[in-house]
Amino acid sequence: MTGPLAAIDCGTNTIKLLIGTLPDVAVRESRMVRLGQGVDKTGRLADEALARTFAAIDEYAVLIAAHGVPPSRVRFCATSATRDSANASVFAAGVHARLGVWPEVLSGAEEAALSFDGAVRNLASPPAAPVLVVDIGGGSTELILGSSSPAAAHSMDIGSVRLHERHLHSDPPTAAEVAACVADIDAHLDACPVPPAGAATVVGVAGTVTTVAAGVLDLPAYDREAIDQQVLAVEDVHALVSRLVSMTVEERLALPWMHPGRADVIDAGALILSRVLARASVPSLVVSESDILDGIAWSLVS
Repeated sequence: MTGPLAAIDCGTNTIKLLIGTLPDVAVRESRMVRLGQGVDKTGRLADEALARTFAAIDEYAVLIAAHGVPPSRVRFCATSATRDSANASVFAAGVHARLGVWPEVLSGAEEAALSFDGAVRNLASPPAAPVLVVDIGGGSTELILGSSSPAAAHSMDIGSVRLHERHLHSDPPTAAEVAACVADIDAHLDACPVPPAGAATVVGVAGTVTTVAAGVLDLPAYDREAIDQQVLAVEDVHALVSRLVSMTVEERLALPWMHPGRADVIDAGALILSRVLARASVPSLVVSESDILDGIAWSLVS
């Protein structure tokens, strides 16, 4: 089927929209809504988080209608918190009322395939295989290893929002808090069946990685085109992560490339990236601005 389509990726921290007739993209939007606020502790989607998310979806509904995308060509994929929380039905009903589609929680295998496809499909140069795609979200982190498609994948319950709320309570975090966060990350990586050391290429996607890339590049402002497909030295990534973790939230907010909705939780997300790279035997990190959102969009092309 041809014609415009709309893909929505609703994560723990961010909700993103892509509208287009692929490979042409007409709209790419992102809103920081922190849907997963407090879920790790309460088991519920917070009322204020639902309100922020529904406001973003209202904006997206206007854009989708303006581009003439029918509900049959809209795919809305959401974090598992929207299924597992005590008030998940409120979220699902709110999405359906606004868009005419029900939110879909992907299986681990589906998420891996879409993330891998989205990250690798648009790389200008074919990467050396096997490729490890690292997708750091607000609530979880996915490691996907493969060549032309995923051969192994695993989702870990560690993400920028979840780990920040769990460990990094001071501003800036204390050495003890950072050590506890790192120990949590390392414990998950120890148990992860996808070994970063097996990769010939590491491709990083999603907001934590692209924000770190903007910092390594020292951009005057966040610039998607400047970040996409950059190859960063791993040692430069580690240095930037150390700098971010040592800063206060106010200092991070002053960085010209930092989104204000990410400044408080970037410390935990950056530590995840650093710990994954510490186990990988590659000298560089490839950064892709294309991610699971692009994979979701391509899944609608038949």
